[in-house]
Amino acid sequence: MPRYRLTVEYDGRPYRGFQAQAELPSVQGAIERAVKAFCGEDIRLIAAGRTDTGVHATGQVIHIDLEKDWPARTVLQAINAHLVPEPIAILDASVAEGDWHARFSAIERRYLYRILNREARPALDLGRVWHVKKPIDAAAMHAAAQALVGHHDFTTFRDMQCQAKSPLKTLDVADVRREGDQVLLVFTGRSFLHRQVRSMTGTLLEVGVGRWTAEDVKAALEAKDRTACGPVAPADGLYLTGVAY
Repeated sequence: MPRYRLTVEYDGRPYRGFQAQAELPSVQGAIERAVKAFCGEDIRLIAAGRTDTGVHATGQVIHIDLEKDWPARTVLQAINAHLVPEPIAILDASVAEGDWHARFSAIERRYLYRILNREARPALDLGRVWHVKKPIDAAAMHAAAQALVGHHDFTTFRDMQCQAKSPLKTLDVADVRREGDQVLLVFTGRSFLHRQVRSMTGTLLEVGVGRWTAEDVKAALEAKDRTACGPVAPADGLYLTGVAY
């Protein structure tokens, strides 16, 4: 039974998250229906990560197991043909080697958070950025973010509904920079807690707009208390941009 590795891009706005849910639209459900329309098989795909409602992806990675040995290009083209008009696209397809697994073989996941920092609301990027009018000090946010880098108990930045067995995670990169009227936050690590990235982003914005200091962020982390977290950033600006293996 061949296993296919697929790279997926999607706009998360129409979906109740990536994971399939009965009677609710999901990215997973749309892709699985497209596979069935293509080859007639009922499959259950595996993803590198399950994004929340409204979260986007430019580099999600999934795998599917099919009965027939199809050329990878045929799989890509056929699934894309059946995804029209869903805002989902298969960017790349290949046959997986050995016991490769989209979730368990991953060694790094990369997320991008986009903040549009200007007076005018977004038109073209509506629903794809967090619009913040107040001036943001991206350099201050970057400096404060370095307290989060490393192996920590991230209970403060963990959603109450998180099902992870442990709050201990290692954050490898926390980078904040300004590009024109956007403030971009990049986070990389092997894995993340539920809403960890959005929780860290909202907290760091408090530094950017002058309400918190870098020491406040460090204290919030060390508190290991969800109530010490700043506001949680909306889903609009969050993207899963890549997975390393």
